[in-house]
Amino acid sequence: MGKLEILLIIVAILWLASQLLFPPWTSRGRSAGPETFNFALWLAQGFGVGRIPVAPGTFGSVIGLLWFLLLAAGRSPWLLLGGALAGLAFSVWLCGLGEKILGRKDPGSVVMDEIAALPVCFFSWMGILLWNTGALPPPDYFFGAATWPVTVGVFAAFRFFDIIKPWPVRPSQALPGGWGVTVDDLLAALYVNLVALGVYWAGLLRF
Repeated sequence: MGKLEILLIIVAILWLASQLLFPPWTSRGRSAGPETFNFALWLAQGFGVGRIPVAPGTFGSVIGLLWFLLLAAGRSPWLLLGGALAGLAFSVWLCGLGEKILGRKDPGSVVMDEIAALPVCFFSWMGILLWNTGALPPPDYFFGAATWPVTVGVFAAFRFFDIIKPWPVRPSQALPGGWGVTVDDLLAALYVNLVALGVYWAGLLRF
């Protein structure tokens, strides 16, 4: 069994566990019975994964990695770019709704922003591959023997920048509604790209 298949199994188990242990029946984050189920909130919470009380942003980012692999499966730069932009726009809308439903600014359970921003973390890597080879690789490339540590590094770097929030990531949270929730993750993803480009240009890494 390859590393990609293992990731898919982990994601499936993670999602199933989140649905069973933290059911998506809520009005303002309290268990209140099935009559208060809100589909938009369930989506904003990463299909329920954001309801996991420990490190919801990290678990949401795992779903974001799956979203990236889905976009990468098309092996088209336009699908990758268009899908990522659509995901970010969707995140702005959904995260804004999540704030209103829960009555809190940037609630921790709303993780659609991490999901939408994660594919952007791979833009520099994909761009280098496209420039060097003229084509984009299939999803399993990112879990090959030589590349899976880089994939893990990109994921870890995104979580690092999303948590420490260097300028202008933290100030961007002051933007209204879903913009403030989503843009800070987008900026964290741009930091990841800068680091990846720097490492590549320094000759420390070859794709």
